[in-house]
Amino acid sequence: MSALVINAGSSSVKFQVVDPDTGTVHAKGLVERIGEPAGAASLEREGADELTSSQRFTDHREALAWVLDQLGGSGLLQDVEVVGHRTVHGGRRFDRPVVLDDETLAVMRELSPLAPLHNPANIQGIEAAREQLPQVPHVGVFDTGFFADLPPEVRTYAIDTEVAREYAVQRYGFHGASHAYVSQRAAQDLGRDPAELKVVVLHLGNGASAAAVDGGRPVDCSMGMTPLEGLVMGTRPGDIDPGVLLHLLRHGMDVDEVDDLLNRRSGLRGLTGTNDMREVRAAATAGDAAARLALDVSIHRIVRYVGAFHAVMGGLGALVFTAGVGENNVELRAEVCERLAVLGVSLDGRRNAAVPRGRAESTVVSADDSRVAVLVTPTNEELYIARAAAATVTP
Repeated sequence: MSALVINAGSSSVKFQVVDPDTGTVHAKGLVERIGEPAGAASLEREGADELTSSQRFTDHREALAWVLDQLGGSGLLQDVEVVGHRTVHGGRRFDRPVVLDDETLAVMRELSPLAPLHNPANIQGIEAAREQLPQVPHVGVFDTGFFADLPPEVRTYAIDTEVAREYAVQRYGFHGASHAYVSQRAAQDLGRDPAELKVVVLHLGNGASAAAVDGGRPVDCSMGMTPLEGLVMGTRPGDIDPGVLLHLLRHGMDVDEVDDLLNRRSGLRGLTGTNDMREVRAAATAGDAAARLALDVSIHRIVRYVGAFHAVMGGLGALVFTAGVGENNVELRAEVCERLAVLGVSLDGRRNAAVPRGRAESTVVSADDSRVAVLVTPTNEELYIARAAAATVTP
């Protein structure tokens, strides 16, 4: 049995054909710059050279058509029995993976204002894939699902309870597939029982979040009702005083302008003009004061959340870095860990600098005498989604 996993972003589609049982990846690829004049696509297959294409993809339907044409021509769709979709915001309706149908998509549309960068793109990808593969069940695996059982004191905002109930205002949490996979994998690679380990996972990419996982269950998270809360991100600010938004609204900005500011013109981009952490790091190294400030703000926020989660769990056994920035930014890991020495975190500089790219297993980068294990664990949301989708349709 194989699963086709689709992760549709606003202008991209990541995909993978994977065996849910063994984790064997038969094919994977990416279509990017959808809707732009010059798009790009790539496909990696077992035992074959990488296939690349430069062409315009008008929309997600054209992108998925290219993906399925290439996979079908290679015979890779023959054993696909389920399509798993990364779906971001499930609100109160979806606390576990669900088979996607017209009713499910209607609810996802209703929830789109809570994740405006994600749900609309997810829906486009789902619709395109259902058109192309109508005979195969499609399953949505929601980012919010992993955090569905957060303690009441964590998910509750201190506002009027009737207002919160009417508008479904609560903390939902995001990047659930990544946090679930990484926390489990880190425990496995440490040789520890997940039920006995207190972990803080730092999912650091263009979107960034932190999660406290105690005994295999999430007990706190940095993201809230929407993916805006928490850490500094590529284009999103993370934590911000709600009074700032009222101030902007009262002084002439409308709701759509504030929405655009928070989702597309904040975070690293707002502070430096670019949302690429590599560019920010290079500029800071060259002496750019704005870039250095952006790094300091980001690191301060990370350290603050790790310290808070340490207190929430009553200790910390492992600190795990994952996602694009977490897995590849040696300097950021070093700066964060240096600030966390008070919690017993001690990094081994040599190990940290030698983390190999593309490795599937965790790499321990803490010093031998560190009270807290520090790991770099590559996330594998696709495998998590494939397994969740397969379990949903298997009797």
